[in-house]
Amino acid sequence: MDQPVTLNEHNKQEYPPMHTVEHILNQTMIRMFGCERSKNTHIERKKSKCDYHLETEPTPEMIAEIEKRVNEVIQQNLPVSVCLVNREEVPAGVDLSKLPEDVSQTLRIVRIGEYDTCACIGQHVATTAEIGRFKIISWDYEANRLRLRFKLES
Repeated sequence: MDQPVTLNEHNKQEYPPMHTVEHILNQTMIRMFGCERSKNTHIERKKSKCDYHLETEPTPEMIAEIEKRVNEVIQQNLPVSVCLVNREEVPAGVDLSKLPEDVSQTLRIVRIGEYDTCACIGQHVATTAEIGRFKIISWDYEANRLRLRFKLES
């Protein structure tokens, strides 16, 4: 008889479209700048922010390119899928550094098409078409930290 799966409790109810776009933004930043996923995020329904460690300040054109690329991924109507894996079976390249120390042996892996794969316990949309349009509303760069503030438009 199979044992029941135990996952860590999740302490927050995210707005699924905004939480899903955070994954897309993270992967876009990795691809464009070679940085890590955001270590400091604040995801809310109306507006959100993510911080990235970058050695040099991006130009306004680079910021516009981030927005453009995120929206291109959204428009692909990619499926968002979830699977459960044992820690030993985590796909290559999945960053586990943000997980709590007492994380369960079973991890929840979220995939956005072939674009992004990460361990996450949050709520997501079924396809990227449900997200809407991603808009960077402001940014600042200080001491190698880029903070992007963004919202979703219908």
